[in-house]
Amino acid sequence: MIKNQIITGSCEKPILVDVFFNENSQPKPIVIFCHGYKGFKDWGAWNLMAETFANSDFFFLKFNFSHNGGTVQNPIDFPDLEAFGNNNYTKELDDLEKVIDWISTNQDFKYEAKTDEISLIGHSRAGGIVLLKSNEDTRIQKVITLAGVSDFSKRTATIGDLEEWKKEGVKYVLNERTKQKMPHFYQFYEDFIRNKERLNIQKATESIQIPHLIIHGDQDNVVSIEEAKNLYKWNPNATFTVIKNADHVFNVFHPWEKSVVSDEFLEAIEKCIEFLKA
Repeated sequence: MIKNQIITGSCEKPILVDVFFNENSQPKPIVIFCHGYKGFKDWGAWNLMAETFANSDFFFLKFNFSHNGGTVQNPIDFPDLEAFGNNNYTKELDDLEKVIDWISTNQDFKYEAKTDEISLIGHSRAGGIVLLKSNEDTRIQKVITLAGVSDFSKRTATIGDLEEWKKEGVKYVLNERTKQKMPHFYQFYEDFIRNKERLNIQKATESIQIPHLIIHGDQDNVVSIEEAKNLYKWNPNATFTVIKNADHVFNVFHPWEKSVVSDEFLEAIEKCIEFLKA
């Protein structure tokens, strides 16, 4: 495990990267994990997930999006709300491309990482991000959406009254866990409108030519399981797995101080590993 590697992300802001692998000079398939909205790479049980993948002979990488609100000094939670407010979908796509470029050309891991076998996993909002990226980057061999969203447009337009948002320049969303008022600057909406075609998850999912695994909990009250059903409808060649009794984060939470994950999250991880090894 190597934590908090720094690479340059969107708008020259840093991206912190963790890599997990068993060092044995045997190139291993690369798995890149992307956190969701109001998320970060060290949330909850993500580290235990990373260790499980590494012990299953994968080169596992997770990272903080450059504008997720974390900093190099404090990558957990959201000390940089200005960056959070300036985040948008295209910055996350650009960040993911920079991470793929970084691991694809990094000589430090040339005997450990199999750069011609890269898969993506996206949780929640990042489910949409990894589908879009998989459709536009031929280096991606497989893609997994964990409780993934199927539509960015409704989330962008309904964040508040558009006229008021434009006038004020910012809207706030309460983070129930940290009690912070998280800003969304109006640029978020403007960027979406400018890039609406690129950000069409349905179009990307219908076009995808690589293996796709859809995993969703049947007790998810954040992203409805109907969104997973949409993804499956748009790509009937995908594999669709429902985790019974699982919520949006598969019954783990932050901070997660146990040495093992929940049964539901373990089932999701095992389904991912089985899919990637097939």
